[in-house]
Amino acid sequence: MKKVFVAGAGGFIGRNLVEQLGTAYEISAPTHAELELMDAAAVREYFRGKSFDAVIICSAKPGHRNAPDPDGLLDANTRQFFNIARNPASIGRLIFIGSGMVYGQRHYEPKMKEEYFDSHVPDDEAGYAKYLIARHIELCSDAVELRPFGVYGKYEDYAIRFISNAICKTLFGLPVTLRQNRLFDYIAVEDLIYVIGRFIERKPQLHSYNVTPDCAVDLKTVAEKVIALSGTAMPLRVAKEGMGTEYSGDNSRLKRELPDFPRVSLDEGIRQLYNWYAVHRGDIDRNLLLTDK
Repeated sequence: MKKVFVAGAGGFIGRNLVEQLGTAYEISAPTHAELELMDAAAVREYFRGKSFDAVIICSAKPGHRNAPDPDGLLDANTRQFFNIARNPASIGRLIFIGSGMVYGQRHYEPKMKEEYFDSHVPDDEAGYAKYLIARHIELCSDAVELRPFGVYGKYEDYAIRFISNAICKTLFGLPVTLRQNRLFDYIAVEDLIYVIGRFIERKPQLHSYNVTPDCAVDLKTVAEKVIALSGTAMPLRVAKEGMGTEYSGDNSRLKRELPDFPRVSLDEGIRQLYNWYAVHRGDIDRNLLLTDK
């Protein structure tokens, strides 16, 4: 059985990854208390004498609007990555979970290709950290950066993540809200983990891949799908008229290697997530849904 190290196993993607791949691989996923990724000496000691077939880095200090401390993202996120990456003798394949932010938020274009990378240097710390890591990965012999744009699924922060937030609001009879309509690329977390699993098993031909659906979808349509699933006539409120900047990436490079991607349609993914929240309704804090962040 292959050995896999997961950094960030307590987060949304990491938690799903460990849960879904835990029976196929021998996974090491130390908690923050067990391994401080900001401590270079501690990380070096952890990897000393160990050998992993794959190391998956999905750890990151969050900078979203619900983050308790959004400062210091550049230092924290690059330092965590390089503290791990500087142990190549212990790492068979390095898989880094980046995002479309690597293209620079002020310069987004519809369906950006991987070749658009480095046309602009991101202005924000979170995007700049991903940019620096992506440049490093280009120089590695066996490393790949995956760039999902929007990932949804269980364990995400339903207070701010749009699909989960909309589902939870309908379960409590609250209006579904969005700041402004925009086209967005959403994939189910199961599809991202499918790609990770395939690249554990086979070496990617290139160093970076957009992990995006075939077509972008506008947020208003997503909200209407959720409301339809609820079987109610809940109101949908849009704070700002017009369309915001599209956030989407071309997936043709990934599909040349994995022709069966994506595997979960948006309708099926939303339905599965809706049913999961319905079962776990008692775990949802209604108060977190009352204020839009």
